[in-house]
Amino acid sequence: MIKFTKKTNGFTLMELMIVVAIIGIIAAIAIPSYSEYVKRAKRSDAMQALMGASEAMERYKAANFSYNGAVLADLFNVNVPNSGGSVYYTLSLENLSATTYRIRASDTGSMEGDGDLTINQAGVKTYNGAASWPD
Repeated sequence: MIKFTKKTNGFTLMELMIVVAIIGIIAAIAIPSYSEYVKRAKRSDAMQALMGASEAMERYKAANFSYNGAVLADLFNVNVPNSGGSVYYTLSLENLSATTYRIRASDTGSMEGDGDLTINQAGVKTYNGAASWPD
């Protein structure tokens, strides 16, 4: 006599709970790491923009023999990113004289609270008041 047994396919509640727990642990580790990498990438964009703006100021001085009269918005795009999307840093020109300037990248939008970056005519860089940019 052949006995047929009904075999059920699927997962038990315990197996599903284990999978959910594993996904939760992975997410708890991955999401903060990802967020930090995004923040570092955006900060790097601002540093690159500051370098480009500084080069624009040097070209202005070479053509005019002075930094006076320079308007950063005329020389360089003052929003980071400059290709559209949400702005997370804005560049501004400070301490402008014939021989000096400082360009500040002010954190806005999603980078609010991260801290400002600056560079001056001598190439001195600061981040949040500290004497250099972060790596």
